[in-house]
Amino acid sequence: MSDGAANSFLHLIRRAQRGRLKVYLGYCAGVGKTCQMLQEGHRLKADGVDVVVGLVETHGREDTAKLVEGLEVLPRARQEYRGVALEEMDTAAVLARKPQVALIDELAHTNVPGGRNLKRYEDVQDILDAGIHVITTLNVQHLESLYNTVESAVNVKVRERLPDSVLGGADQIVNIDLSTEDLQRRLQEGKIYPRERIETALGNFFIRSNLEQLREITLRELASQIDLRRREPESEEATFAADQVLVSLSSRGPNSEMLLRYASRLAGRLNRNWYALYVQTPSEEPVAIDAATQRMLAGTLTLAKQLGAMVFTYKGEDVADTILRFAREYRVGHIVVGHPAPLPLRKRLLGQQGVVDRLVNNDDGITVVVLGAKGERAATAPAPAPAPPQVNTEPAPSMPQLADLLSAERIIVWDEPVLKEEVLNALANAALKHADSGLIAQATRKIWEREQQGSTFFNEGVAFPHARMDGMDTPRVALGLTHAGIVDVATEKPVELVFLILTPIQSPSAQLQVLALASRAVQNRSLVNGLKTAATPEQVIHAIQAWSEQQQNNAQD
Repeated sequence: MSDGAANSFLHLIRRAQRGRLKVYLGYCAGVGKTCQMLQEGHRLKADGVDVVVGLVETHGREDTAKLVEGLEVLPRARQEYRGVALEEMDTAAVLARKPQVALIDELAHTNVPGGRNLKRYEDVQDILDAGIHVITTLNVQHLESLYNTVESAVNVKVRERLPDSVLGGADQIVNIDLSTEDLQRRLQEGKIYPRERIETALGNFFIRSNLEQLREITLRELASQIDLRRREPESEEATFAADQVLVSLSSRGPNSEMLLRYASRLAGRLNRNWYALYVQTPSEEPVAIDAATQRMLAGTLTLAKQLGAMVFTYKGEDVADTILRFAREYRVGHIVVGHPAPLPLRKRLLGQQGVVDRLVNNDDGITVVVLGAKGERAATAPAPAPAPPQVNTEPAPSMPQLADLLSAERIIVWDEPVLKEEVLNALANAALKHADSGLIAQATRKIWEREQQGSTFFNEGVAFPHARMDGMDTPRVALGLTHAGIVDVATEKPVELVFLILTPIQSPSAQLQVLALASRAVQNRSLVNGLKTAATPEQVIHAIQAWSEQQQNNAQD
């Protein structure tokens, strides 16, 4: 790593008010990520920065252990799990010590159950929220969206994974590259694994073809991250163009996770919002499917949210028609679906088409990507030749901040259990405060019509009820905090945050824009914690304003 890159991070941490995150990214164990992190720790210490080692795994490597010397190392926390004493990073000790910079190894690590957080990246997020800067390490195969790609390339199932948004939110990413020949030489010299493991490693995971494929995946990921960061400031308006990405899910789909990962990568390449849609047919009402299927579906929708999708459940007897209706409303340009089972001969003889065939033959100019069981693109229906250009009469969105759309009078806090109807009616009145009763009645009716199609109250503790309205010229947002939950909404996690969103009917992109804004907000761990602990509307506004300022500072930096 160049001194310029280290000095750049030094400049960031000296001017920042929030914690900054720097990730040393590699394609495999042994390329030198931890050593580079420790060397930067020494450089920062020499420049007068208060640096501590929150946790470093030496794995018995002498070179790594020597680099730890001279740095302050915080003691680890000991936890007992199933009768075995284990050690983890002591996050509370890092927060209490409050250094300027903490060096924390292996970002994707899974903690011992029963601790503060399930994953180490969540510990790191807590540390960043406290204003402490973090330098960490990560291998590319631990990114959630790359799970199927890595399994196909090197035939390894990576069990410890983290959401792509963690890497995407890093302030700096440094690729630690090493030729495959040099990496194998390091392994043979005993610098990665103990002597007794070398031959096995060389004959299995560390074969040249595996390493070369992982190296290529890492370089592609780094290029994608660089391209996305370059495009973000200048093309945010394109995010709301009529070309969003939709992945269609089923309750018993064997490849739902693969579909989600593919859609996540596609949306990232296109710089678009993306949606995960589950169409609930009458035969799949919660009372009609078994508990195992319900758990599978809940896990799939949770993964979709972790990967950054907005998750929707629609009710409908005709799956293809429901998907296409959703696609038209949310300006979808790409639909990702799994390869269907063959249609029974009797139905084919009667001229019937399956769901995928009907989607592929759509008249809306939507590209349909059909993925096979092993992840290959089994079939693609390209969009037809474009129609003659039409004049776009919709005004360009103005890209407001969430803080611009909310005020204390549009925020309601419930400390006692509350009914869904009460929440929606109260928020509609708050969003349209001082408006005429006819507009409020229209809002209430449209919101309930949307809820009848499918609930916007999701399994992850949040809800986004929304409607497009006549008689409005600007978006309106109201926020409800239900500290004791909504009693008549059956979700695994109690719904605690309800964003009610009303947008003008003549501006479809405004709905996409505000939904995306609210979705990004609830993916921010610090903001969500601040909202959940707020007791008054004023405290809610303060938390949202602090988050908005943080977003603006990040964009400027």
